[in-house]
Amino acid sequence: MKSWELFKEENEEIRERYDLSMERIRLMEKEETTAEPYRTYFRAMAEFVGMIGELTEEAASGRLERETWEELAAWNQRLYADVAGPAYKKSYANPDVAARKLGEAYGSILSYLYTELRGHIIYAFEQRLTDITVGNELLIELYNAFEEGEPDPEELRRMIYWWNSDYTHVFLTYRVREQLDPSLSFARDIICREDLADPRYLYLFGEYITDSELRTSAYLASLPQEQIDSMASTFTEGYRMGFAVAGKPLEKKKTVNIRWRLGFERLVKASIENFQKLGLASILYREPQHSQLRRPQSNPGYASAGPGRQYWYDHKGDDALYLDKKFVERKLGVLRSSYENYKDLASVHAGPAVMEVFGEEDFVPADCSHALVPSEKQRRLKVQYSSESGQLIQSYIPGEERSFTIIAYPLPEIHPQYEEIFEETVKINTLDYTLYQRIQQRLIDALDQGARVHIKGAGNNRTDLWVQLQPLKNPEKETLFENCVADVNIPVGEVFTSPQLIGTEGTLHVSQVYLHELNYVNLEMQFQDGRTTAYTCENFPNQEENQAYIREHILFHHESLPLGEFAIGTNTTAYRMAKRYGVGAKLPILIAEKMGPHFALGDTCYSWEEDVPTWNPDGKEMKAKENECSRKRRENPGEAYFNCHTDITIPYDELACIQVHRPDGSIIPIIENGRFVLPGTEELNIPLDEA
Repeated sequence: MKSWELFKEENEEIRERYDLSMERIRLMEKEETTAEPYRTYFRAMAEFVGMIGELTEEAASGRLERETWEELAAWNQRLYADVAGPAYKKSYANPDVAARKLGEAYGSILSYLYTELRGHIIYAFEQRLTDITVGNELLIELYNAFEEGEPDPEELRRMIYWWNSDYTHVFLTYRVREQLDPSLSFARDIICREDLADPRYLYLFGEYITDSELRTSAYLASLPQEQIDSMASTFTEGYRMGFAVAGKPLEKKKTVNIRWRLGFERLVKASIENFQKLGLASILYREPQHSQLRRPQSNPGYASAGPGRQYWYDHKGDDALYLDKKFVERKLGVLRSSYENYKDLASVHAGPAVMEVFGEEDFVPADCSHALVPSEKQRRLKVQYSSESGQLIQSYIPGEERSFTIIAYPLPEIHPQYEEIFEETVKINTLDYTLYQRIQQRLIDALDQGARVHIKGAGNNRTDLWVQLQPLKNPEKETLFENCVADVNIPVGEVFTSPQLIGTEGTLHVSQVYLHELNYVNLEMQFQDGRTTAYTCENFPNQEENQAYIREHILFHHESLPLGEFAIGTNTTAYRMAKRYGVGAKLPILIAEKMGPHFALGDTCYSWEEDVPTWNPDGKEMKAKENECSRKRRENPGEAYFNCHTDITIPYDELACIQVHRPDGSIIPIIENGRFVLPGTEELNIPLDEA
């Protein structure tokens, strides 16, 4: 069913308002009722919306699907020309540019408005006339205010506040629905109906298409179907195994969400077919567009590389224009009613299957002095909303009934030898899990004897950290570490636990790491009783900027976070690839966490599932599934969970030692000078010696 048919009734109801708004905005291009420099700005907005109107009709008529590659590429460039690449430095979408052209009082506000309007591109492709109409009406309302002279900026903020409040039920309800309802098949229809060997199909999603998406799609098109099928089977079988290993009944579920980066559609199509054989309909939704739907950490959904990461980085705090306690309460109320409305769909949703990518160009955000920044009070409200919304969603899609899987592939820009790295990644994703399961059991047997573990860095690495292990009551039947092979978390290669917080202390340092697509140089964190007490990095010359950067993107506005996970990665084959091609800094945490000890800030790996029994392949039950924070979940879930989990890995070559300290003071060496020394683990050193 085409999007126009899917939204036919809704679009018919809104059509009169849509037409009136388009007619009014077309007049703005010719009117001289506003003074400069605002007249030039509003004419630019009117021109953009006029282009959206043209695109909407083109998509509705079906002409867009019949256009040539050249015509579709021209459309794509026209739609994104104002924000792509160097053009962003001159665009009204850039808050600094808007402030310079329109004045300090209005720049950030009108830059926000333009960013909201740019979401119309997606709505036009999907034929969501309601979203376009209400956006148009906000533009008209602000334009009318400038027709009367220079309005009070606070009055503009009030208009934006009430617009967001009034239409939260539109934006958020649809966001909940598109995450649960397989009848919203816009992306799935493109993937399953179009010729994926013809790059035309990429332009039908409405995202900005770069050379990265074109090269990725072309490379996958060159692979034999057997290899695509094998890659898809690794992905979907890992998902199935996640339910089987945890003893969760997959047969009760009906839908799965696939998340990916544009360019991988041939692999997605094969995965859709595999999931269908498992009785699961695939739900494909894109990253959110409205500012009130975007999150401070990763935003789930499919997307392209986009016109530029600086653009979205500059607008990550746009909700500072309207966020207050009343709005948070309003948003939580809408979220609750939305899930109640779609509770039947929520009850049969199995969870996400995620294809991550890696190899993007380095990105350290530039300062944008006029970007909107939430106040301290607003940061606390964000934390509150994150906590309460997480609890609400948990009540409709319980963690003990859902699962996930994650796999990662490189992008063409990672290295001139992209194809070799891609093939190496495929091999890493399909390593012999029985070999790793056996070696990792040796590690667990040693770790289970310990009271704490000492991790110390080598050379310039300043790590000196003591991890306190949970007490083990029955070593014959219980274990502290999970033996992680290739099911939900692909590739193989780690053993992990939830540390005891009291007694966990010291310094964690890594010379360079990418977290949530952002680079950190000399990241250092201090822990006392398992919680962060201080942190710094060397991204910026100003220490306050460095701390603010960490607080926003690693702590996610929490005053402090606990150490939710300690793990030892065993995938030395991945480490060898990283060294051979010099791409270690570009690997995603999914792979990087398997290349040394790693430490997760935030929730444990078992959040919301602490009471679901888990057993290792040797038959022992995993007992270290909670800590002093998550134990509060029954009395006060808001203090138990933080709704974030960020892994930080120390690579093998920055390690002096990992030692298990028994209660009697004796020591079991695990790693010395970057090499595994525990008997039974020496085979892991072969790739290290070849690196």
